Amino acid sequence: MFMNRLARCGLLATSLVSLGNILAMAQQAPPTPAATAQTQDVPVSAVVLFSSGVGYFQHSGKVFGNGATELRFKTHQINDVLKSLILQDLNGGKVSTVTYPSQDPIEKTLRSFQVDITGNPPLAQLLNQLRGAQVSVVFAGTEKFSGTILGVEPKTVIVGDKTVEKRVLNLLAGPTIRSIELEDIRDLQLEDPQLQQELARALAALAQARDQDKKPVTIQFIGEGEREVRIGYVVETPIWKASYRLILGADGQPSRLQGWAIVENQTDNDWKNVSLSLVSGRPISFVMDLYQPLYVSRPEVKPELYASLRPQMYEEGMTPTALPSAQAARDEARGRRMAPAAAAPMAAEAMGKADQEQLAERIDPSASIASLATAEKLGELFSYTVNNVSLPRQSSAMLPIITDDIQVEKLSIYNASVLQKHPLNGARLTNTTDKHLLSGPITVLEDGAYAGDARIDNLPPGQNRLLSYGIDLQMRVDSTRNSSSSAITAGRISEGVLYMQRKYQNTQTYFAENKSERPKQLLVEHPVRGGWKLVDSPKPVETTESLYRFITPVPAGRDVSLTIKEEMVAGETMAILPMDVEQILTYSRTGEIPQAVREALVKAADYKRNLNNTQREINELNQRMNAIAVEQNRIRENMRTVDNKSEYYNRLLKKLGEQESQLEQMQRTRDELTAKMEDQRNQLETYLRGLNVG
Repeated sequence: MFMNRLARCGLLATSLVSLGNILAMAQQAPPTPAATAQTQDVPVSAVVLFSSGVGYFQHSGKVFGNGATELRFKTHQINDVLKSLILQDLNGGKVSTVTYPSQDPIEKTLRSFQVDITGNPPLAQLLNQLRGAQVSVVFAGTEKFSGTILGVEPKTVIVGDKTVEKRVLNLLAGPTIRSIELEDIRDLQLEDPQLQQELARALAALAQARDQDKKPVTIQFIGEGEREVRIGYVVETPIWKASYRLILGADGQPSRLQGWAIVENQTDNDWKNVSLSLVSGRPISFVMDLYQPLYVSRPEVKPELYASLRPQMYEEGMTPTALPSAQAARDEARGRRMAPAAAAPMAAEAMGKADQEQLAERIDPSASIASLATAEKLGELFSYTVNNVSLPRQSSAMLPIITDDIQVEKLSIYNASVLQKHPLNGARLTNTTDKHLLSGPITVLEDGAYAGDARIDNLPPGQNRLLSYGIDLQMRVDSTRNSSSSAITAGRISEGVLYMQRKYQNTQTYFAENKSERPKQLLVEHPVRGGWKLVDSPKPVETTESLYRFITPVPAGRDVSLTIKEEMVAGETMAILPMDVEQILTYSRTGEIPQAVREALVKAADYKRNLNNTQREINELNQRMNAIAVEQNRIRENMRTVDNKSEYYNRLLKKLGEQESQLEQMQRTRDELTAKMEDQRNQLETYLRGLNVG
């Protein structure tokens, strides 16, 4: 699309010269003609602004002979210019060189001079750099001495009762070495003109580094006579924005959409009668650092003093598979829900008599506005072109680009998560303009009055979007009536596991009351829940990833209800062995479970009941044995306190023997019950393991 746009501006592909070729030609072209070229103005003739934040600028003009033109850019734009600059010299001319100020890192530049002033060195360090240079020094008032700098050294002196370190400059003049304290020096002059020039150049480079705002780029052309030249480049620009006015039609009149483009000229060039194109597309664009000189660190190699090194053997490298080229960025997802306006509009039917009388004096927003743009489709993109646009630099403008009738269906849009009791005044906007509508704000006007604000996403021709612009206070919706239920619908048993299907049902009823004097269309947004499906419900007019949308008419002064039923079937699994008898019997009485499964559950409950009865007998026997053991402990304690020849002792001893006989009998019974319980458990497990009914 970008090359198509260039072709439409008259740039021939065969004449385009990339910046790399220009610089290569600069090394081969004779320097004399370029050096004698005179600067001539080549103004901006065409501007293409993209909604991705870049703009293509084309300059067209005339040069004579070996001519040149200078363009000025902000420093941060130079990288884009170096990446995208294209040039054309018509009528036999040739492009010579493109020159621009270097952007070497200032530290690197300063270190390139004989005098390194990087890091703001003090006088002592600066003089040490100048060792061997001829200087003249005036010190101690008027005394003057000339010599060669040997260096600066610290010197400790005693001042009063303190020791102070001072810096001393050592100068050599013939056989004489003179030491002068730096603080005594009143004047110091370099007698080497080359060093003076180097220091001056270093300071000039430091001063120039502070001027980072504007950079000149000079383009030189070689040829004879007067010729037309063209210059094109892409730089970062503010995105152009769209703002709309939607005038809702009344009494069967068509609605009208008015679109304005908001553009900013943030360049350093005035636009005078330029062809301005506004493209609703997002080509991939990036910034690459081509302006800053880059240096690669190299290892320091010292001479090897060892002889007879053996030749090295290197394994063959593996060639990586070529990576696939990056795909073009896709358009943003469509159908996004628009945020409702915060303020409620004034309803037309609620206006007072005085307001109605003033309608004739209100502005007709579409009476005097005509689109200045021609529109056309460019592949997947869309372009608006406005000719003869004049806009001074650092200025902004609004340009009318759309003044078309458009299809609008008025709606009251209800979403319980947005507003609980009232729907929003809204509309379904269908793009019947054959133009691509860029995303932006919409001011809605109804009956000549402000009705609210809305937003739309990118809207291609033929598609539609919902928009809401205020609260519909004349309609009330009640969404509090909700019911849910669940029931088992199927079941089977496999290897001791009960598999069931349970159907969940949910019913949501929306009650809407229209208190206005005109019928309305209510659009209800109902949430989509994963796994649930609609049953016995109206068919939604559309569905998004998160919402169903239903439309129902609401007559004037009437109320209606909209019932939405949903169901979900989910599977449940339960191991039968850990279940208690009542739980098993509960599932066996469920009518939706097949008869064979119910009978199998009843039989499993019988096995489980017998097992539980045996377990209960064992527990009761254990309790009795524990009680006897407690009684035996009491008897033994009493026997320790009485005479072992007494009648009471013999009676206790007899009772203890009887209890021991009871315990032995109970232990035998418990062992029999335990074996019985294990057998019953094995029977239950074997039965369940081999059970497959359904």
